[in-house]
Amino acid sequence: MAPSATTSSPPPPSALSQALMSSTATSDRQGYEHPAYLLHLAQTILHNLQYQHSWTSLQIHTCSSAMLPLPRPMISGLPPKRAYIHPDEQAEIIKAEHEAGTSIEQFAEREWVLPTSIGEKWSLKRFTGVFDALDVVPPTEDVDGEMEGEGEGGSSVGSKWRGANRQKRLLLSTLHDDSTVVYYIMHDGIVKPRQN
Repeated sequence: MAPSATTSSPPPPSALSQALMSSTATSDRQGYEHPAYLLHLAQTILHNLQYQHSWTSLQIHTCSSAMLPLPRPMISGLPPKRAYIHPDEQAEIIKAEHEAGTSIEQFAEREWVLPTSIGEKWSLKRFTGVFDALDVVPPTEDVDGEMEGEGEGGSSVGSKWRGANRQKRLLLSTLHDDSTVVYYIMHDGIVKPRQN
């Protein structure tokens, strides 16, 4: 008598396996394609922002608000605190706080993040192409799936340097071979240096 054959189904794939299997060259709802390694890089940076730096409202964008393809997938999100304060805004805030005798709360703004890896070669032309494709403030997706800009809340002190009034900027995220990620703030054009 032959032993009865038992069929057991393999365990379901892990979350990492599912992410890697789904990161073949994919296209977004407009049909723009990006290579799998760029989408995987964006997912890795998004994971780092979410779980290591406590960012919220994270999204991966493959096309601009004008529905034109971005040079590569970009991330937008809300950091736990403001990532950048313009030097003139900082001076205005300090002056207003001194006059009022209380501190003025600074609310975080939605930021762009450019995922890169340490082995990539970047030129000014490539960075210009990225900045040209971006809006000043990253759009956010509402519940109906439509893109709309995020409103600006908070005090009017320094408002001329926030929201749609700010200069284009992004966080350049670089993934190293040992899986550490470093972030640098980049501006489109010349920015007044901070004074100490």
